Order: sequence, then structure tokens, then C-alpha cells
Amino acid sequence: MTACPSASGAAGCRTSQFNGLTPLQASKAAHHPCYSVNGHHRYARMHLAVAPACNLQCNYCNRKYDCSNESRPGVVSTLLTPEQAVAQARQVAAAIPQLSVVGIAGPGDPLANMTRTFNTLTQLREQLPDVKLCLSTNGLLLPEAVDRLLDVGVDHVTVTLNTLDPAVAAQIYAWLWLDGERYTGEEAGRILLARQEEGIRRLTERGVLVKINSVLIPDINEVSMLAVSEKAREWGAFLHNIMPLIARPEHGTVFGLQGQPEPDADCMARVRSRCGQAMPQMSHCQQCRADAIGMLGEDRSQQFPLSALPATPQPYTPLMHQRAQLHASMATLGESEEPDACLVAVASSRGDVIDQHFGHAQRFQIYSLSAAGVVRVNERFTPQYCHGSAECPPEENGDRMARLLELLADVQAVFCARIGYGPWQQLEQRGIQPCVEGAWQNVNEVLADWWQTRQAQPAVQPKAQGAA
Repeated sequence: MTACPSASGAAGCRTSQFNGLTPLQASKAAHHPCYSVNGHHRYARMHLAVAPACNLQCNYCNRKYDCSNESRPGVVSTLLTPEQAVAQARQVAAAIPQLSVVGIAGPGDPLANMTRTFNTLTQLREQLPDVKLCLSTNGLLLPEAVDRLLDVGVDHVTVTLNTLDPAVAAQIYAWLWLDGERYTGEEAGRILLARQEEGIRRLTERGVLVKINSVLIPDINEVSMLAVSEKAREWGAFLHNIMPLIARPEHGTVFGLQGQPEPDADCMARVRSRCGQAMPQMSHCQQCRADAIGMLGEDRSQQFPLSALPATPQPYTPLMHQRAQLHASMATLGESEEPDACLVAVASSRGDVIDQHFGHAQRFQIYSLSAAGVVRVNERFTPQYCHGSAECPPEENGDRMARLLELLADVQAVFCARIGYGPWQQLEQRGIQPCVEGAWQNVNEVLADWWQTRQAQPAVQPKAQGAA
């Protein structure tokens, strides 16, 4: 193996993996197995193989669409239609309650398959409202996709950024395809880098968590990897995942057939240590297949063939409530299982203050209140009860309100900045306490005060989980 240059000085890694993030962003990252060094032991992920085409030919990639005996990015056993993918996601959510993230990572580039990708994401958001949606991309078409990604609720995106130098990019990529034109060499590198920067900046400015993936290629990009970390941090990315090149001849990649050496363990450690001076490093990546299912480091995709999909999927809302209890138990180390513990919902646009009208919220943060304190569990995307005016005629919103009440049936209270008289009554009829006294105040402080007050009151029978 070719040796990498030695690191100069101490790594200077940050004391917290999520240093610099807002509390809401840190919580989201902590529940993402691919982002959190601790979360990958507790939460599962699922990759949906709905994106076969790619607009960038990497010399380390050879996509395979019918392969079950290779474990590397770009490989899948079966390509899925959006409908098959969503049905499989529902099946996996029932079988693996630790599932927290469903992502699209290939086998090509999701954004080179816009229709298939966004069709899948839209259906996932409607049918699995509590699951995080994630996407991995080379970034070439990211600028055009930012608004659509936010509209469908994707707030975790991984971008593969291997170099900042067009000349180095020319050694890594054979060609790219953009707007009907094929580009090669340094021109292709300049186009790709400019669009990667624009896309990453636009995502992070809108609050999306961006992780950078880089493939470490000895003699080609290892010397400049620190610059990638520094620039990615400047653009707003929060985590850098430097992965070793996989270049075995049997995989049929250009680098594999050319005999390009892979980095050894010492090389990886030195480069990660050096880059840790600029931004937090991820070292638990398993370089998953594009159809991987389960905990990081395991792949249970073969347990969920299309032939095993149920003809009629089971109702998801009761399953979602059961999953919330499990996720709360994991997050609180079991304290949420005590009789006096409860779940509550919060309408907050940023996660730090209670600042949203009940009828305007499109997602609610779900918190567990117990002896473990105020602990965020996850979030649920919900139908927006009001559209436009402050007054929301109930006769026009009956279906949306019914669905909203169903989704929140397992919480004891809803905290928001404002709430109309009609929704207030309907929440109380369902045994859910409407709370507006904490409007525009800190979420954790308001929930802690409410919990203390509740604890001081005579014992109240907790509502049965998932009760209507």
C-alpha cells in the first residue's frame, strides 16, 4: 500500500461530535445511525434502490443491479419501483422497530433520477410520517433540488466531495453529463465542484444537516483531504466521512483494473486525524450497499424480498405509536416506561422555542417526559390544518383535523403558540391537553415546568398509548 503523509501535530478533534449544531439538529443527528457514533448501535437504517441512472462516472464505481454477494456502494439485489420501495419500507418498519432513517443512495445518483426519487420520497413522507428521510448524492444536480428536498421533508443529505482541485477531479471522474452535454477532464471537474459548493451552501443555509463523504485514493487525493474538510466546514457541513477506496479487480472498476492501491489502516488513521483539526470525523461507516437494511454493520435486505411483501399492509399509525414508545425507551434508558412518564408534542419551527400556531404546523416534535428529563424522541409530519388565513373554518378541514388527531393520539399534551377554539375542544375530547402558556419560550424550560407541575398534582391515570 502507498503510504500517506504523516499528520502534523495533534489531531485537535472536537470534544463533541455535534459541536456547533442547534439542539434540534444535534438531536436529529444523534438519532441517525449513519451520523452518530452512538446512534448506530441503537437505530437502524434502510436504503431504497430506486435510482439506477447516474450522471457522473467515477473511476472507483461499478454499479450492479442484480447482485447479492458484494457488499459495497452501488450494488443492489433488486431495483425497486417507488411503490415497491414504500411497501417494503412499511414492511421493514413493522419488522425492525428500531428503524429511524429511510434513505435513497443509489445504485446510481438519486438526483439523476428526479421523478423516481421524489415520487418515492413523497409517498414515504405521507405513509411513514415519523421516519427521517435521507439522501446521498454526488451534488451535480443539488442546486436544482434543494427546494424540493425541503418541501418533502428531507433534512439529512450526504454529498460525496472527493477533491477541490479540477485537475485531481479529472483523475477521479471519467465524465459527467449535464443538460444534455457530456464533459470530461478539468472542465468536468470545475463544473462539478462549483455545483457541489452551491448545493451544500444552499442546504446548510436552510438548516439541512449535510455530511460529506470522501473516498481516500492514495497518490491522488490524500494530500489535499484536509483542504476538503476545511472547505466543507466553511460551507456549513457538520461531519466528514473519509472512506477507504475499494479497488479490487474482481469488482470491475477502472481503478480496480488499473491496480490503483487502496489505503491501509495507518493511512486512514493519519488522514482522519489530520482532518479532525477542521471538522468532526466519522469513523464507523461500513460503506453500505445501496439496498442495505438493519443496523450499521449488518445487512438484512435478503430477509425482505419483494415476494414477501404483504398484499395488504398493516395500518401504520398504531405501529408508529408503538415505535415511539420503543424509541423513547432507548433515548431515556428505560425511564419512559415508568407509569408517570408521557409523550408530548411541540409545534416549533426551529426546535428551540414554541413558535408555531397549531393549525400552521407541518411537523411536531415528539418529546418524552420522565425521570430522565426532557428528551426528544423524534418528529412527525402532519397534515397542515390551516392554509393561509388565521381563521380556519372547521367544515373545510375536517379530514385534516381527524388525521392530525389520529397521529397525535398517543401524546398527553400539545404545546404551540396559538390554537383555535375548535381544535382546542377536539384535543380535550381526545384527552390531549392544549398548552399555549409557553408561547415563544424555550421548549426544554416550558416542558420541564409543565412536567414538574404535573408531578405535583394528584396522580392522574395515564392515557392508554395510541388511544383515540
